[in-house]
Amino acid sequence: MQTLIDFLNFRIFISPYILLICYYLGAIGLPIMGWLFMLWIKRKFWAASKIYDKSKQLSKEYIPLKIRISFFILFLFFFISMEIVWRMMFEFLIAYLQMWEALMELNSPPSFVKNNRL
Repeated sequence: MQTLIDFLNFRIFISPYILLICYYLGAIGLPIMGWLFMLWIKRKFWAASKIYDKSKQLSKEYIPLKIRISFFILFLFFFISMEIVWRMMFEFLIAYLQMWEALMELNSPPSFVKNNRL
């Protein structure tokens, strides 16, 4: 019962658990959802599909393989960098919540004062 009261009075945070869920949804779910959204757009709109196919064909004809590989490596570099920044942002948020909990423990009176043993 005390846990429920602490939860309702915001003495207990559920944010660290929710942050972990949001992190994994963003780190794994967003790239997959972006890819599926692109495929949906391609299937739904014929003009987008034709533009995609034509640009793919033209890039194979006019852009050398070395440059296409360089662009792919650059894309992977930026994607991994984005994932690292996403991770660091959530680590910062979780560390902030842990600092708040530690400060709340420091702010509360010692247990012997609570139990009137002074």
